[in-house]
Parts: sequence; structure tokens; C-alpha cells
Amino acid sequence: MAGNDRRRGAVRTSNKKGAVKGSGGQARRGLRGKGPTPKAEDRPYHAAHKRKRTQERKASGRHDRRDDTNELVVGRNPVIECLQARVPAVTLYLAEGTGKDERLSQALGMASSRSLPIVEVPRVELDRMTGNGMHQGIGLLIPPFEYTDVHTLISDVKGSGEPGMVVILDNITDPRNLGAVIRSVAGFGGHGVVIPERRSASVTAVAWRTSAGTAARLPVAKATNLTRTVKEFQENGYQVIGLDGGGDVSLDTYRGGTEPVAIVLGSEGKGISRLVKENCDYLMSIPTTDWVESLNASVAASVVLSEFARQRRAQG
Repeated sequence: MAGNDRRRGAVRTSNKKGAVKGSGGQARRGLRGKGPTPKAEDRPYHAAHKRKRTQERKASGRHDRRDDTNELVVGRNPVIECLQARVPAVTLYLAEGTGKDERLSQALGMASSRSLPIVEVPRVELDRMTGNGMHQGIGLLIPPFEYTDVHTLISDVKGSGEPGMVVILDNITDPRNLGAVIRSVAGFGGHGVVIPERRSASVTAVAWRTSAGTAARLPVAKATNLTRTVKEFQENGYQVIGLDGGGDVSLDTYRGGTEPVAIVLGSEGKGISRLVKENCDYLMSIPTTDWVESLNASVAASVVLSEFARQRRAQG
């Protein structure tokens, strides 16, 4: 008989299935409880947590200059770059069910080596935290950057016994430029960077990465008014030099790089603000070929800092 059915043409049937690949325990792990959900104020990415921290700072009388919010860096390559640059981080978030590859394994390995907490969250939760689903299943929580103030920066440099060399940024809104300037200042023996509180790039994860980690060791000060800041440096014995294409002195002929100096940089488009420019001791130009109108801010900073560092070594 062709099958179990007595009807003509019936085909044998079976309820048995072929070999099925196991889930590796994922289905079983998915049924486990994840413990109680932390209070909103205890979740670093939640608005309630930020309000709690603000209240705690006010209650303790702390007035350190910080950005108000944490930053969540997403994407496997950006997260790896941050970890490689030793960017301070609070938590590494991983979406549940994310497939591992070489980059993800590298990120997890670096986070583990730094004893950084690794927290698995539902993918929909990471979507909510980032505002979109383009996170590639991973996010790195960066705490607010701690700024100093101009008065403290000047005082610390004076205490070092070295002639200060500081860069003041005006109208620089690209965090990559900021990060590159921080790296150049650190590389050529400078003592700090000053940025305005408003209309300026701040030390975000992008600036951290571009600085190659030097932002962790070089003071960055925020100033409420750059014109007053320029005057404060002058009162403390600094020559304030604004970089300007139509400057009255040239980098080739200036020999004051061995003295305390504050270098003011404007954006490639807008340049230095009028009031700040009027209060500089000198306006300096950098000689370039005739058909090049201007240099990128971070490149200009590197050129001037390199020359001043050379003058200091020669004096030596």
C-alpha cells in the first residue's frame, strides 16, 4: 500500500522533523528575568538623571563648568575610535540580539580592558536613546567635559614657572577644528585653549577623537566674553596676537614667541570678531603662496605654535 490511507494514490506522511539547529541557549536566556528596572533618575541617559545631577551640584555649591548633558556616541567605528583615543566613558550599551563581528568584538574587548560597564538593553530602548535606529547595536555614553576658567588657567601656568602659550578660539564652530587645535597646542608645548561659552564648538566626542586623547591632559577654558578675556591675559603679562591675513607683522619676522603669548584664531570665513581684533597687541599674517587666500584654523595654529616652540628651544 502506498500510504497509511486506504484511498488510492495516498502518500505516506510523517510527523517527524529533520535535524533542527539549536538556538545556543538564546531562547532560554531570553526567558530569564533581567531584574528590576532602575529608577529613571538612576539611568544616565534619562532626563530625570540629568535633573538629579543638576540639583546635586547646586546643593553642594559646585560651579564647575560642564556641558549639561551626557553624549551617546553610536556606530561601531565611532565607538572604537573613542575607545582607542581613551575618551572618558561611563557605559557601553549593547542592543540585545546584535550579531557580533570583528569590530564589535574589538569594542567589547577594549571596554572590558578598561573595566567599563557593558549593559545589554532591548533594541527598541537603544532606538529611543539615540532617536533613530542607525546605531548598529552599540552606543558609548560620554560624560560631560570638565572645563576650567580663564583665571584658573592663567594662575596654573604662572605656577608652572614657564612662559605661557595659549590659543584663544573665536568663531570656531567645527568640533574637528577644535580637537585638532587642542592636539597642536599639546604637541608644541602650549598650556591651554580658550573657547567662548556661546557660538562655539565644544569638547564633544568628535573633538575628543580628533584630539587623539590630548583633551584629557590639556586644560580647555570657557570664557563668557572674549574681549574681557584678551584684556585679562594682557594684564597678566601676555602679548595677545591675532592671526589675520592683513596683519601688521609677519610670522617670519616676529621674535616674541619666547614671551608669554596668547594666539587668537578666527574661523576661515569670518575671521576674528571686530572688538577682539581691536584689542589684540598685534595682528600677524602667515606668509603663503599668492593664490592661497587663507589657512584652516587648526593648520594656522600648528604653523604658529611650531615657530614659537622653535624660538623657545633656541633660547633654551
